[in-house]
Amino acid sequence: MRVIAGSAGGIHLTVPQRGVRPTMDRVKAAIFSSLADQVIDAPILDLFAGSGGLGIEALSRGAASVLFVEEDRQSIRAIEKNLAKTNLRGRVRQQDVFEFLRRSSFAEKFRIIFADPPYEKTKAGEHFTEKLLANAALAQLLEPGGVFVLEKRPAERIPEPELWNVIRGKTYGATEVLFLRHAPSALRIMPAGK
Repeated sequence: MRVIAGSAGGIHLTVPQRGVRPTMDRVKAAIFSSLADQVIDAPILDLFAGSGGLGIEALSRGAASVLFVEEDRQSIRAIEKNLAKTNLRGRVRQQDVFEFLRRSSFAEKFRIIFADPPYEKTKAGEHFTEKLLANAALAQLLEPGGVFVLEKRPAERIPEPELWNVIRGKTYGATEVLFLRHAPSALRIMPAGK
């Protein structure tokens, strides 16, 4: 796995031995081709960051900042090593994603939010994707007009999300990428700070 373009283009990234499913280079290239100039000077949130590939690609391409949120200690070490290797700066938080969302102050907003959750279910038996799509706190963290980029297994069917509109979806082998924006009606009904 490598950084595709920008200031760190061509640098190979460290990937933890276990517990991550890095975004393939061709999928990453397609995501950033779709986002185009939206990345430049953008504040970005990378959830389930793994080895940090998406956030580091964004920093390499001119993002203003990236906050990496990842629970696994080995993955955190990989992100820190990859930031040092690419000479890029980002904030790294070791925390469960849903705990991070629950405790968020909403003082900071993000233009782009990446999420590449595990394909298996949570300990409670829920699908990570459904849980994310139903999370009002996540929607509150996205700037108006911002984009939520969600990776999921193509075979996983999700109910029509109330908080989001799917603006684009594309399948690349074992990965489906959804680009989502706030559903206008959801913005009216979401209480501030919830």
